[in-house]
Amino acid sequence: MTTAELNPFPSRSVFLGVDVGTGSARAGLFDDNGKLLGSATSPIQIWKDGDCIEQSSTDIWHAVCAAVKSACSLANVSDVEVKGIGFAATCSLVAVDAEGSPVTVSWSGDSRRNIIVWMDHRAVKQAERINSFNSPVLQYCGGGVSPEMEPPKLLWVKENLKESWSMVYKWMDLSDWLSYRATGDDTRSLCTTVCKWTYLGHAHMHQMTEKASRDMEACGWDDEFWEEIGLGDLVDGHHAKIGRSVAFPGHPLGNGLTATAAKELGLLAGTPVGTSLIDAHAGGVGVMESKLESDSLTKESDVDTLCSRMVLVCGTSTCHMAVSREKLFIPGVWGPFWSAMVPEYWLTEGGQSATGALLDHIIENHVASPRLANRAASQKVSVFELLNNILKTMAEDTSSPFISALTSDMHILPDFHGNRSPVADPNSKGVIFGMSLDTSEKQLALLYLATIQGIAYGTRHIVEHCNTHGHKIDTLLACGGLSKNPLFIQEHADIVGCPIILPRESESVLLGAAILGAVAGKNYPSLHDAMKALNAAGQVVHPSSDPKIKKYHDAKYRIFRNLYEQQLSHRSIIAEALA
Repeated sequence: MTTAELNPFPSRSVFLGVDVGTGSARAGLFDDNGKLLGSATSPIQIWKDGDCIEQSSTDIWHAVCAAVKSACSLANVSDVEVKGIGFAATCSLVAVDAEGSPVTVSWSGDSRRNIIVWMDHRAVKQAERINSFNSPVLQYCGGGVSPEMEPPKLLWVKENLKESWSMVYKWMDLSDWLSYRATGDDTRSLCTTVCKWTYLGHAHMHQMTEKASRDMEACGWDDEFWEEIGLGDLVDGHHAKIGRSVAFPGHPLGNGLTATAAKELGLLAGTPVGTSLIDAHAGGVGVMESKLESDSLTKESDVDTLCSRMVLVCGTSTCHMAVSREKLFIPGVWGPFWSAMVPEYWLTEGGQSATGALLDHIIENHVASPRLANRAASQKVSVFELLNNILKTMAEDTSSPFISALTSDMHILPDFHGNRSPVADPNSKGVIFGMSLDTSEKQLALLYLATIQGIAYGTRHIVEHCNTHGHKIDTLLACGGLSKNPLFIQEHADIVGCPIILPRESESVLLGAAILGAVAGKNYPSLHDAMKALNAAGQVVHPSSDPKIKKYHDAKYRIFRNLYEQQLSHRSIIAEALA
């Protein structure tokens, strides 16, 4: 049977997006209307040892290949229909040698473990030391690097794994490594280098304009910064180990898929591949142009609409993405990053280091969790859905004025993995206020609700902080796994006080990655044009109009802010006692 007989739509254009998250590799296929045709997931391995969290690039590539093949099969898409591919991934650090083989970044010495995962916090002291130099580049990442960024992790490896340091030929962000593995082209993305490596994208743009070329040697590295922090050897060879060439997301790489990669993925050699995005930023590209009819009535221009929005990419962590035409320096919030998500716009990136991961932690470590999980499995619903139903019943049984009021005696500071923004304190700890001896499922439901509220108060803090420093955010867009939980979204709408737009297609990160492939394949003249064509709005969730709910959350928000202030006071008391 021929390919044409297998597929009744041989002439259609299909775009493939690949997203490597913390726990899995996913692949999604979209048509030229941005409609999801099919997707597939393949698990990836992770090693956790305290603050050290590691993965394997070999394992990840095998998972990517499995997910792509499965997605194509499920969607009945042939190799000739795939007109472009884009990769997105967590901002994890990959180490490979001159042959492209993995180099260990692990105390274990296991060569498979060649990735320091984004959430790894081994380099807190290195981040503090880097920030003490007060380099000018730091103003473009909220005033200081986070231990989740690459310079502290690189410095940690140099100081602790000297043999590995000497063996590494290329250090790469995971999404850049994926595109390199697919094409053999070492061009890095403005997204990864600007957001996680201190590359100055606006300097890159200035020199590119002067030379009228997008294929040029990288020019946004601040060599004095790398020398000052003790990583001057990364400047050698015109930054060969960290990126000689840097391009806009969606820029076509090399000659497309190599013959080897094409065979492994089950696709055609030469299929266009676009320069990559970090996964959260791909989510932004996948939803940010989702328009409502009301936008044209209330905003003066498309630019006004775009700049009044913040995208919440809600997964293991949550990233808060907003763009502006002017660069806005916001203490404790990453950025401003030039063209790191939407070309020719400055990106502000807030975030919470543990959200989905925190909810899982709270639920799974409660004594009632096994019973709850068994009930959910027997009813064929998610644990979240079961907890949401328990809360509805509790509100009815107790005559609570609204579900949110069930947590009147319970308050949570969700900084269980530090605070990414806006206080930017990696040493911040989580707080649970209002515990009792109750071990029932109802008590777990209250703890779950209070955790959702704590996360939403964190989002409110970020939005208010950004608006105080020049943004005019009045609308949220949400994507990612947690956005599928209606309670999570409604609590955010009520607490932040903004409508929340959910995308028509739930797999926004995959769509954002696929858009990179569509641009690389010349199906659209620019990334922004592709976003306008392929983004689409779905449901809109509005804040409650009940003034009692607003008054309640305003009160709890004050308590939320006070929990961190108390923590600082407690630290000071203990420090004085130990002095």
